[in-house]
Amino acid sequence: MNASTENSGGCGSGACQCSATASSTSASGAVEAPVVARVNGITLVLPGEQLEAEALRERACAELLRQEAVRQKLLPRHPGLDMPELAEPDRKVIEDMVEAAISVESPGEVECRRHYEANLTEFVVGQAMHVRHILFAVTPGVDVHALRVRAEAALMELLRKDVPAERFAQMATELSNCPSGAQGGDLGWVGPDDCAPELSNELFHQKNPLRGMGVHPRLIHTRFGFHVIEVLGRRKGKQIEFEVVQGRIADRLALQLRAKALRDYMQGLAARAELDGVELDPPGSPLIQ
Repeated sequence: MNASTENSGGCGSGACQCSATASSTSASGAVEAPVVARVNGITLVLPGEQLEAEALRERACAELLRQEAVRQKLLPRHPGLDMPELAEPDRKVIEDMVEAAISVESPGEVECRRHYEANLTEFVVGQAMHVRHILFAVTPGVDVHALRVRAEAALMELLRKDVPAERFAQMATELSNCPSGAQGGDLGWVGPDDCAPELSNELFHQKNPLRGMGVHPRLIHTRFGFHVIEVLGRRKGKQIEFEVVQGRIADRLALQLRAKALRDYMQGLAARAELDGVELDPPGSPLIQ
């Protein structure tokens, strides 16, 4: 539980009873009552209501923001001890408060160019690969370790120098859990945006990508399972000039800066609050709906 003994902001309630937290084991030895989720004494969950951990974190963040708005005298105190439902004007007040608190400067040309040069492979158009694969799918209840061993064994066989050219297609037909197995695993020509992010990163976005043809020398693990990949063809593509993508990079970096500022802001509010029955590590996201 993330809690602080110092509460500089109060609970934002006109009937403030912040010291009335969940009871512990009684003197008679009775079982301790379940901890109720609260922020500075304000209850987050209604009786009989059940929330997933992420939804509870989001609600706690919203209440932290409401209480901060009360502390700054932007919103009136709430008369009860249950988290109130905010009207649209109240949400707007909170959004404006947050925007004022986390204002960040737009990244300049130096920062944008540094990002561009560190991620050159992301700024290429027209690149593509003709690939085929064998998918060992991770499904509910599957023994992932055993599945990986099977995939590694298939990869090792296909990496042998004396393996017949047709063996990859045969194994794809026999072993692949992808419908492409019926075509020997052939996926055709794919670009960075045509495949799973993990595949795209491995094949297109590595700083020192493997440029050779043939069977990729290691398994690629994606959300779908383990892939044995063979590259049959490659189109290099064309590098986009920095000036063309500078605006896109600036927007990306600004979003990253804003996200960090928002996390820091919420962590600061949480550090000054008394939290019961809810964890804000990491803070919920998105914090404002």
